[in-house]
Amino acid sequence: MRAIIVNSPGGPDALTLTTVPDLVVGAHDIRVEVAAAGVNRADVVQRQGHYPSPADAPQWPGLEVSGVVTEVGDDVTRFGTGDRVCALLAGGGYATEAVVNEDLALLVPLSMDLIDAAALPEALATVWSNVFMSAELTPGETLLVHGGGSGIGTTAIQLARLMEARVAVTAGSSEKLAVCEGLGAQILINYREQDFVAEIEAATHGRGADVVLDIMGGSYAARNIEAVAVNGRIMVIANQSGEPAAFDPFRLMQKRARYWGTTLRARSLAEKVAIMRALEAAVWPWIVSGEFRPVIDGRFSFADAADAHRRLEASAHVGKIVLVP
Repeated sequence: MRAIIVNSPGGPDALTLTTVPDLVVGAHDIRVEVAAAGVNRADVVQRQGHYPSPADAPQWPGLEVSGVVTEVGDDVTRFGTGDRVCALLAGGGYATEAVVNEDLALLVPLSMDLIDAAALPEALATVWSNVFMSAELTPGETLLVHGGGSGIGTTAIQLARLMEARVAVTAGSSEKLAVCEGLGAQILINYREQDFVAEIEAATHGRGADVVLDIMGGSYAARNIEAVAVNGRIMVIANQSGEPAAFDPFRLMQKRARYWGTTLRARSLAEKVAIMRALEAAVWPWIVSGEFRPVIDGRFSFADAADAHRRLEASAHVGKIVLVP
């Protein structure tokens, strides 16, 4: 099988397409012939040498794939060969084949393009576990999404609107904000020109956002606390600013708010399975009906993986980028 590995941490050109040994299929695993692999910020950080795969996962990048099942383990009950699936991985998606526990895979409906389905698992699992399972966003509440034009952002907007919540987004261009508005965001904030704290306060008549989904971290910490409502929840899922966070704990106490940091990759199998079962029950009907569709920025061949990473790092994308073997 072929895989995109990182021989030595570095820039996008560190991604190297090579041949690697086939992976072993365990009793509860399925082998997937990869149609596409989603590209995520975590892959960039791994390429740079800061976020390695867990010891029991392939050491090349890739946290989600779509494809066709070609082999099943002896105890597999959920899938058979020929099934179209997408799956959440701990690593190893940038390859022509992936092996994953059957409970981390979901059937892709025939109405959906199989390549586009590679954009589903990581973003859906991240948004659903943070915004709905942990922060418990409810209908009528306001969700503030930083990076509304990202894969996470475009996913969060759609899910929150389907759950009848109000959505505010920050983005760095009018073009990205237009996409967010088309997906259902009602409060549009250009962070290069506007202060999101003031805009949220005005749009909510001083209440603030009930839930904040933050990919920036760093200097956004104190401002998020100002923007959040009393009894609000701030979910920090990345630190793209690269800066340490500093804020006044007393201000957090005054808001009686929660400042909550999470990751997905390092969670136990049981935790990930619980998230996938929640997606299957709550979100998959919207996938089947077409009410939710991933926003695809572009498809890149494996040979052009470096260009895909450059586009992601430059934040030039809107929605998800996928790699196609």
